[in-house]
Amino acid sequence: MGKLLSTKEVARYLGVNEKMVYTLISEKGLPASKATGKWLFPQHLVDQWIEAHTVNLSAAAGPAPAAEGLLIIAGSNDPLLEQTIGLFNTTYTDNLAVFGNLGSLGGIRSLKQDLCHIATSHLLQENGEEYNFGILEEHLSPAPAVVNFCRRRQGLILARNNPHNIGRTADLEQPGLRLVNRRLGTGTRQLFDLELKNAGLKGGDLEGYEHEVQRHMDVGLAVLSGKADAGPAIQPIAEMLGLDFVPWRWERYDLLIRKERFFGESMQRFLGLLQENPFRDLAAGFKGYDTSMSGKMLFPHSDENTSTEIKDREKEK
Repeated sequence: MGKLLSTKEVARYLGVNEKMVYTLISEKGLPASKATGKWLFPQHLVDQWIEAHTVNLSAAAGPAPAAEGLLIIAGSNDPLLEQTIGLFNTTYTDNLAVFGNLGSLGGIRSLKQDLCHIATSHLLQENGEEYNFGILEEHLSPAPAVVNFCRRRQGLILARNNPHNIGRTADLEQPGLRLVNRRLGTGTRQLFDLELKNAGLKGGDLEGYEHEVQRHMDVGLAVLSGKADAGPAIQPIAEMLGLDFVPWRWERYDLLIRKERFFGESMQRFLGLLQENPFRDLAAGFKGYDTSMSGKMLFPHSDENTSTEIKDREKEK
């Protein structure tokens, strides 16, 4: 285990007073665990929390490889995306698509640094309704094109037959209930923290809240194996593993693409798959996916010039 900070030490580390530390725990999700009546803060999780709340992401570190036929995708993971990458690679054997599972924020950071060609994201904005546009307007200039990959149903994955009778987020406060969680910087963790706040719960008070895993599938496997009783993930995972599911909301899972990359041959081939039957057949195999918007271009609200130029280029094709 890494270094643990006391309340006084974490206050000094963050440059705030101790009273503010308690506010950050309850309102901003500062990672903390309560042991023997005292709060303890794993320093590596505090560092991740600071990184996840960084306002100005670092400048570009160098362009992604421009090799013909190579498509680098990074960001939030999704089982349908993984299958679509496989479909792409078998359909276009002179191309290669690869994926890096970095979470939504990690994908956006990689796109800003020009380390990937596509970033996948489902970050919920502060209004609790829209996705992705707000953080793009803040961190990427000019704002990239946004293409919807799919809509997904997010919620809680539960053991088969729901032995703990969990019907809503507030039921997670049951004594002895064990959670599994997603990493900071992921859209699912962001939504989970919001749902806990709306239910009047504090993550640090729930057993297993600090148990973080990489993928939606890892959440499902933890529940399936009995290592956890519940965790946040998308409905298709519950369907794949035969687990129960309590829904929260439908979310938009988007592809973010720099304007200068948009009209590359490999990019257009990949985006074209999203409107073809093989892709829709993959999604239709599980509840919790909606492809009615797949392949539709959406644009940052404040970047009309980007939107107009892409539409004009489409007309020319």
